[in-house]
Amino acid sequence: MLDWLLRLLFGVTDGSGSSGSGSRSRRRRREKVRLTRWRGYLARSAYRKGRDKARWVKTRPYRFAVATVDTRLFVRHPGTGETVGDPSRRDLIFHDRSGDGDTARLARFGLPAVSTPDELADLLGVGLGRLAWLTHRTDPKFRPVSAAESHYTYRFVPKKSGGLRLIEAPKPLLKSVQRTLLAEMLDRVPPHPAAHGFRYGRSIVTNAEPHVGAEVVVSLDIANFYPSVRQRRVNAIFRSVGYPGEVAIWLTRLATSVVPPDVVLPEGRGASVVRGYWNLGRHLPQGAPTSPAIANLACYGLDVRLAGLARSFGGTYTRYADDLTFSGDHHFLRSLKAFIPLAQEVIRHEGFVVQAAKRRVQRQGGRLAVTGVVVNEKVNVCRADYDRLKAILHNCVRHGPASQNRGGIDDFAAHLRGRVAHVARLNRQKGEKLLREFRKIDWTR
Repeated sequence: MLDWLLRLLFGVTDGSGSSGSGSRSRRRRREKVRLTRWRGYLARSAYRKGRDKARWVKTRPYRFAVATVDTRLFVRHPGTGETVGDPSRRDLIFHDRSGDGDTARLARFGLPAVSTPDELADLLGVGLGRLAWLTHRTDPKFRPVSAAESHYTYRFVPKKSGGLRLIEAPKPLLKSVQRTLLAEMLDRVPPHPAAHGFRYGRSIVTNAEPHVGAEVVVSLDIANFYPSVRQRRVNAIFRSVGYPGEVAIWLTRLATSVVPPDVVLPEGRGASVVRGYWNLGRHLPQGAPTSPAIANLACYGLDVRLAGLARSFGGTYTRYADDLTFSGDHHFLRSLKAFIPLAQEVIRHEGFVVQAAKRRVQRQGGRLAVTGVVVNEKVNVCRADYDRLKAILHNCVRHGPASQNRGGIDDFAAHLRGRVAHVARLNRQKGEKLLREFRKIDWTR
């Protein structure tokens, strides 16, 4: 009774009754579990950590260091609130962000230790002035004022599902620098084991093998995958591996792109999505050699959460670029009504959007395909793809290869040989049949 009166009047208990502890345990059970956007939290934490460690100095610590007027020279009068000081003095102080890195973490990944733009330019094999030009360091808002001033070329290609895709291809100098960046830094940082796209020793076959013999296969697709990875997330990746703030900013601008305002955008289906690129700011460009590796690292948190979610339901998870695949047995099949909404919620909280039109649920009894590879009983080639390639080779033998090269592919022989090798990897017998047909082609016709 005393415990009940205390809770009624003051909301407290004397701690002696068992009912109080039972009430507290029930309240704990009723607490809602909320998903946390921890990747965004880590990005903000990394920024704050770097900002706190950065210091203001009176001498320029390195070239292109940010300078500002020393506001400590001016004070406000306590009575009038006016600024008191010598207006003729314009002493500058510089923001030194070269000492807030983590050399131990860099060494753990085997990454080169660079702390200033000069050291970064030496590593990438270009002069500092040219590196600043590539990052638009002296341009307004650090972005190109026009397409002619940009270091990318822009073109629109149609998607298989309809609509348009913007391809941002770096020009030769920037592409060379990005390839060096890929080899010296990005390739040394391992992505999550569930990631199979654009990795050495991984392919669409290794992405499909974990799902062989499953009772059900669920496929989800991320819409606008590369543009969804923004500048802040890329900067957080470089900061998280140990690079100081100044170097991380330069690396981020080398690996991201922003669409100039004078790029002519198309009309028709999908044009509204492409126009949204103007409002994105800096993002990963589709067409740069560094974008796949950075996208894999940007999805590390997504892979961790989805792999754990699938495991808790008794399923398996893999990702190939923007294609997410889940599979499992009949228990997993019965839990899909709960699993799919949870997976979509995790994807949304990680800053991505699921393309609803490409969501597929495949069950045994029909064809199970993962990234174009059949996985019903073993990895195998799709029958329609095999028949299509067989017909092309047959027509090349009868009418000449020029009659089948409708896309104007430069090295059509290497293209067909690669397709035959892909089939042979999935099905040796079918691959040998296609190879015999390929060898009959007269390439002089």
